[in-house]
Amino acid sequence: MPQTAKILVTGATGYIGGAVLGRFLARPDATSLDFRAIVRSPEKAEKLKAFGITPIVGSHNDEQLMVKAASEVDVVLAMADSDDLSAAKATLQGLKKRFEETGNPPIFINTSGTGTLTDKAAGMYTSDTIYDDSDPDQIETLPATQIHRDVDLEIVGADREGYIKSYIVLPATIYSIARGPLFEAGISNPHSIQVPGLIRASIARKQAGMVGKGANFWPNVDVHELADLYSALWDSIMNDPQTGHGREGYYFGASGEHRLYDVSQAIGEALVPLGISNSPEPTSFTNEELEKYFKGSTYSEHNSRCRATRSKSVGWNPKMTTKDFLKSIKPEVEAWVRKGAAV
Repeated sequence: MPQTAKILVTGATGYIGGAVLGRFLARPDATSLDFRAIVRSPEKAEKLKAFGITPIVGSHNDEQLMVKAASEVDVVLAMADSDDLSAAKATLQGLKKRFEETGNPPIFINTSGTGTLTDKAAGMYTSDTIYDDSDPDQIETLPATQIHRDVDLEIVGADREGYIKSYIVLPATIYSIARGPLFEAGISNPHSIQVPGLIRASIARKQAGMVGKGANFWPNVDVHELADLYSALWDSIMNDPQTGHGREGYYFGASGEHRLYDVSQAIGEALVPLGISNSPEPTSFTNEELEKYFKGSTYSEHNSRCRATRSKSVGWNPKMTTKDFLKSIKPEVEAWVRKGAAV
């Protein structure tokens, strides 16, 4: 790695991207990191300059832009759309050019998600299957049709060819209203997607909702502790040549586990004192409501269970628990009520 690492970032204006980039800017070695960030908004591009980040105005969906940008860096830190296969292929094309020019395989840290582990429970049962990120054989049993999986396999395949070193971070259900310099500057989005989506639907129907019985389980992680995982992984990549990559380069971002019924009940308990609901008990969404609020998807109501063994092996040490996750729901509900909770 050169003395000053050139790092291309996608998703800097998002929830994960804002937290991770803010974490990296606070590192003691931040001055040795040359960040370039792809952003659509010229206004946000100007704001990024104040943090010493070089903006590239455009979209990661622009193949020509992505190929050129990736071909000029040592590292790509992708935190935008985890299902954009075209963007991943363009990134790999650029990184392959970089490898051919330098002879050194660049680093590709991609953001996927534990949604790739889901079954078809639709809230009706709890699964006993728990995936471990230190077990590549188990991970390879996942069908290529699973969400995020096509992108993950494309990247791991490039690692196998030898022109990149790939590290795939798979966040769980992420929680907490994000804080940090990029959020305070109005550059990045401070809210997650999964739980706020459930909150907005519950506000709209005036009662907490769930799919089926809410019997399924998901892992969870605080957004700031997730950012710590990226930083710990970076340290390991820089200092330990044995850090797992490719098929051994999956890193689950999960520190606790929750039942979806308990999430919906916590939403209900927050809605009652606000005068929005008469009962804290969640009820099942009807098919019409699933279509109205979630376009028919029951994605977050399947089981997704995992252990972050490999993530912890690189020095990640999250402290937050499922109790902290459930406590975070009330301020999220209050925030969305203040916003008007548009679904």
